[in-house]
Amino acid sequence: MRWRPNYNYLLSLPERSIRALGALSGGLLREVGIVALPLSLRRTTLYRTMVDIALQFMIQEVGQVKDVYPEENRLAENFLIKKTAGHGIELMGILAFHASPIWVLAALADVAGGGRTMIREISEELKHEGLLDKNERFDSMDQVLDGLEKTSSHLAATLNMPPVDVPGLRKEWSRFREEAARIAPAKLPTVPSLERVWRDLQAAAKAQDRSVVAMSSLLAVSTLAHLPANVVWLSRAAQSAARRTGKVLGESILYHYTSTLEEISRTGFSAYWAREFRPYLRGAAQQFAADHTSWTERFLARRKT
Repeated sequence: MRWRPNYNYLLSLPERSIRALGALSGGLLREVGIVALPLSLRRTTLYRTMVDIALQFMIQEVGQVKDVYPEENRLAENFLIKKTAGHGIELMGILAFHASPIWVLAALADVAGGGRTMIREISEELKHEGLLDKNERFDSMDQVLDGLEKTSSHLAATLNMPPVDVPGLRKEWSRFREEAARIAPAKLPTVPSLERVWRDLQAAAKAQDRSVVAMSSLLAVSTLAHLPANVVWLSRAAQSAARRTGKVLGESILYHYTSTLEEISRTGFSAYWAREFRPYLRGAAQQFAADHTSWTERFLARRKT
């Protein structure tokens, strides 16, 4: 009987090679990390989010290696949803802090006057996440920035979280305060209106069993994705409010917060994050779809014609 080559198998060799490389390289990096890196470092939020999960995906999903990670915790089902909806989304919220309602509400309350109570409550939430010293009291934005500067350097040194861009926030706060001083009091948001958004944020976080900081981080990421820079950056929004008649400072971003919180209440925290991230999920999954024509397949098809 004459032997016939299995062309499908031969054509699948590149994929098999990539999966084998993923298994070997991911496993090697994981084992080296276990031996070379201290346990305290491997337990940090930054390492788990940026390194360990990526290695698990490479080993478990690309390399298809079994019996290394628990089967019930397969990343194919929750890699980009549950994981990034936890620590990952909080880390992204730190990087997008200027768009977070924690920052925006505190800044607007400060320039509107009478917002000391809200700033104290916001600082308490930041204390719970280790972003501010629990033994200090914060009544103004300047004090909050001083506290973030002290704590952020410590977090960066221990690799628990990326540092908050305090110098950038100071510049933004300074520009915003100058621009807000030129705005008529009638164009400033009222403290009660800001408090309503803050209460809605607290209630939504409680209903979703999330911290206020985590909920604020999701809102920050959503805000950057859906609103223009002249709305997200308060200093630019203040310039616009000073020029436009009837424009209330911060009304666009506050409306976005409110409508997004309502949407999260209907869909759930993880489901909303999955929807925001769906273009990337779809793009990644499409690479392995049976009807997706790869570059290699297109090249081979052209060679036959």
